[in-house]
Order: sequence, then structure tokens, then C-alpha cells
Amino acid sequence: MHGQSVWFDAPYQVSVRAEPMPILADDQVLVATIVSAISAGTELLFYRGLIPPDMQIDAAIPGLDGAMRYPLTYGYACVGRVVQKGNQVSDEWRDRIVFAFHPHASHFVARIDELVPVPQGISPEHAAFLPNVESAVNFVMDGAPLIGERVIVLGQGILGLLTIALLAQMPLAELCAFDKFSLRRDKSRALGVSEVVDPTDAAAMERVRARLSDGADLVYELTGTPDALNLAIDLTGFSGRIVVGSWYGQKRAPIDFGGKFHRSRLRIISSQVSTVAPELQGRWTKSRRLQVAWEMLARLPLGDLVTHRFPIADAARAYKLLDQQPDQAIQVMIRYD
Repeated sequence: MHGQSVWFDAPYQVSVRAEPMPILADDQVLVATIVSAISAGTELLFYRGLIPPDMQIDAAIPGLDGAMRYPLTYGYACVGRVVQKGNQVSDEWRDRIVFAFHPHASHFVARIDELVPVPQGISPEHAAFLPNVESAVNFVMDGAPLIGERVIVLGQGILGLLTIALLAQMPLAELCAFDKFSLRRDKSRALGVSEVVDPTDAAAMERVRARLSDGADLVYELTGTPDALNLAIDLTGFSGRIVVGSWYGQKRAPIDFGGKFHRSRLRIISSQVSTVAPELQGRWTKSRRLQVAWEMLARLPLGDLVTHRFPIADAARAYKLLDQQPDQAIQVMIRYD
């Protein structure tokens, strides 16, 4: 019997390989994957060959701590069923639905401490949102929005939409979203923004600037496009905060630090989910934040954010869609039926 896994063979080249079933150690379980979520922002950097070659793939995830070198496997949102267990593993794990930070594959082995049991009442497809919901929770924690603040989220991909969904539950004075794709703007409206704007629409941009004449208190840059930081600077008021949740890889852009930024005492905050902000570590741990992510995940309308589902055999088509037709896709799932 063979399993299947998704490989990035080279930039713009994805294949699905048949591989021998992994050998099970006494302290491991074998998981048959049901669904995995493609994290478009990060995975498109791998797909397009935009990862810095001198960095580890992901030092925070077991199995992804090697050097950035093609061919490679990637992904970190697998949900499946435990179908076999080693002799040292309790019987209670058999048939359990679990989440794992693991590359896209039909089967994989893992130790129990590398798995997260999926709470009852959460479907496997919804559970695959966990890493992105945790990232959105981390963005909100790092931005620390206050009651009555004016908040802007640039970029309404899946991370931007999930961040909007969390912020919409707070008593903010304004919650504005920016995105150039109409599908994403429609999803954002449904999640409760005050206004959602096409940044290429000059009249709409002037209207927002006039209404927020003193600038926003807090701006999230989640577009994945480095020159969007210039727009974030332009929209942020005196002593405001800019949270950068995007990972740009090798993408570069000139940033205007010589104008408004210089005298406005703006703060730019780098937000990344692999750690907890140092000022919170006295009370917060990654496990506590993950529990909050599960609780938020159970509340959010996640099913409306899945636009495409591909069988693993069509994984190359899934990445091509995200690369060439980003206006048509939000959350893309790989199924393992």
C-alpha cells in the first residue's frame, strides 16, 4: 500500500508522488488525512520560488526544519483520523480525529505530542482553519485594539478576513477593510466591516481619508505585498500602530520613511504566530493562545470562506488557481477521499 504527498519540485512545478506507507514506531500513530488547508500567502512563496534560500523552511514545525532547497514538501494544516497506533500509545487514540502541523500528505506518522485532538462539534474541514485562526488571534493580541478605536485591515485574503471576523466582535468606532478583489470585499461585508474599499478606486479612497481625517489608530498590513506598507503609513494617525502580519519572502519595495512616518511617531509591529509577544509571556503561552483559537474557530462562519475543494491528485491545479486567479479563490482545501 502506498500513500500520496504533495511536492514542490521547482518554482511553479507541483507534483503528487506515490510513496511507501511510513513505518510506525512504538510511540507513534498513523494518521489518514481527511482534509488539509492551503495557506495561500506562505505556500505561494514556495510555489513561486520566493523563499530566501539561506533560511530554514520552518524551524518551529517538526519535519520542516531543513534548508530551503527544492524538491520539498510543505504545508501545516492537516486533519485526519488515527488509523493505527504503536504499542506504547493508549487505545483511546484509535479513531480519534486530530490536527497536525504537517505537509500535505494522505498519510503520516506522528508522536502524540505532535497532534492536537479536534474538539467535538468541529468538523475536519473547519479544524483545518486552526493555524490561520491562531494567526488572526495573534494579530489581534499584538495590535491590542482599544474600545472606540479606528481600525483598518489591508488585505482580505483568508488571514485578513479572519482578522476582520475577530475585530468585528469588538466595540470599535470604525472597522474598514481594503482589497482590490470584489469576491473578498463581499466576504468582508458579510463579516461586519463598517466599510470595505477597493484601493484602486480613487474616489472611495478620498472618501475614507476624509472621514478618517486624523488617521486610523491601528492598521493591519496583511496583503503580502511590501509596498502596501506605504499605504499603511499614509492611513495611520499620529502615534498609531501598524501591525505587519505579511511575510514577503524575497519580495522588496521602496518604503517612504522620509515623509509622514518620520514625524508621526508611528510604531511598526512585526507579528508572527510561531512565538508569543515577550510582553505577554508572563501570562500567555502558545497552548493558551491555541485554546483561544479553538474557541474563536467554533464561533466563526468558516464554511462561507471555502471557495474550492480539490482532490489530492489535482493539487497542481489548486496552486495554479491561487497563483493565476486570486480574484476567484479565498480558502482552498485538499481532500483525501
